[in-house]
Amino acid sequence: MHIQVAFRILGLLLMLFSLTMLPPLFCSWLFDDGIEIVFIDTFVITLLSGLFLWSLFHRYQEDMRIKDGFLITFLFYTALGTFGALPFIQDAGINLSIADALFESFSGLTTTGATVIPALDDLPESILFYRQQLQWLGGMGIIVLAVAIMPMLGIGGMQLYRAETPGPVKDSKLTPRITQTALWLWSIY
Repeated sequence: MHIQVAFRILGLLLMLFSLTMLPPLFCSWLFDDGIEIVFIDTFVITLLSGLFLWSLFHRYQEDMRIKDGFLITFLFYTALGTFGALPFIQDAGINLSIADALFESFSGLTTTGATVIPALDDLPESILFYRQQLQWLGGMGIIVLAVAIMPMLGIGGMQLYRAETPGPVKDSKLTPRITQTALWLWSIY
């Protein structure tokens, strides 16, 4: 197992995930709900964490195996759920407990749709947008999005696709190339 490669890829994916804080930031400015700093802080923390991981392991360029794909899938979902909870935790936002914020984030990324927030109608517009964005990303399959981008970075993604896809479907491709499959699914979604 190439743990260094997994952490290098996780760093890249975290840097990409940090960009998902920009639409809610724009929404916060648009609606003037006063919590822009929540998304700015999360953007910076996530970007710097990803940059740190990538810079530590950027020299490791081994080919990925299926075991590495499982490890990256696990690390990616765990890291995204954790970093995705940051906007919910901050005092300037809605100030949820760590457990509640993690629940909200993982609920969105797994498209469960469950919530622990009592009065959704009273939330700032940008937090509502962010919650729906997490559900959209989870519904799309965050790994499928990553797989569409990773070949552009010179990283093979078929191992991640197999790790993410359940059952016998994983061995049959929808299109000849995984990037085309991810882009096709993304365009429909």
